[in-house]
Amino acid sequence: MIEEQQNNPLHGLKLEVLLTELVEFYGWNILAAAMRFHCFKTNPSIEGSLKFLRKTEWAREKLEGFYLSRYKRMPRPNDEEFELPPRERVFPLSIVPREPMVLTVESIKLSQAKAASAHKEKTAPRQAPSNRKSFKPAHKASHATKGSANNSEAPYDPSNPWNK
Repeated sequence: MIEEQQNNPLHGLKLEVLLTELVEFYGWNILAAAMRFHCFKTNPSIEGSLKFLRKTEWAREKLEGFYLSRYKRMPRPNDEEFELPPRERVFPLSIVPREPMVLTVESIKLSQAKAASAHKEKTAPRQAPSNRKSFKPAHKASHATKGSANNSEAPYDPSNPWNK
């Protein structure tokens, strides 16, 4: 009885082969920018990186996810599959790996900046409605009325940090 193997490019692929393929195609600079692993930046080597990746499960899963999404260009996992490690994900048989994505350090930094800004927007606290008056501490309110007739604070002067 022949068991059907899962449709996953990582199935049966050794970590050393995976890392070697990525280094040959992208190089250490691009992998260091994308993964942000110290072992890819400082004196990178296959042996040293393998030692780190074998000890660190989260780093290995991050590299395997990069391999699937950027190198093999497999579709993004849904919420259910996202909880699984990359080696346990299954793709429909109709989906086949495509040509690797061409990356540069600049394109990686740009996508990381976009992701960071999207995350910041998503997690930022909501703004207070604009019709509310802003709270001003009593010491600042009294200070503003002492020195100016129009109730606005004086501009900051580095030689006079307390505006006296």
